[in-house]
Amino acid sequence: MRNVIKAALVAIALALATPLAAQDFDVGWEAAQRDDYLAAEREWRPLAEQGHADAQIRLGQLYAAGLGVPQDDAEAVNWYRKAANQGNALARIALGFSYFIGSGVEQDYIQAYMWGDLAVAQGSEEAIILLKLAAGEMTPEQIAEAQKLAREWKPK
Repeated sequence: MRNVIKAALVAIALALATPLAAQDFDVGWEAAQRDDYLAAEREWRPLAEQGHADAQIRLGQLYAAGLGVPQDDAEAVNWYRKAANQGNALARIALGFSYFIGSGVEQDYIQAYMWGDLAVAQGSEEAIILLKLAAGEMTPEQIAEAQKLAREWKPK
């Protein structure tokens, strides 16, 4: 189930993506659309390292799926977290699912719910799925704790 969720997350993220005006990002996007993930990684990595949140989430997705880079769940989480800390809703969903399934991080339903809650607060309807899945594994007290963490969350 873990691999199915991971594959679905990558597929959803790529389908929902909207390319930005940044020329290098667009070049990477076009490369990814033709399955040239090596070229996409070359375009997105410098942007991601400079703090470009959309490039960070895309680089994380490449690592999660092992497309153009070695498959590395911990590295995917690293890039998701950088983008999530900047308020990228898609990255928050990806990070939440990583916590939900224990991919690249220790499984933690409270963290999964918190990241999903932050994405829902931004208007992300896709994050509702994450909240429902996580809530199904949690006690009411854990849900309350996750909601409190989301209310008090500040970028690190």
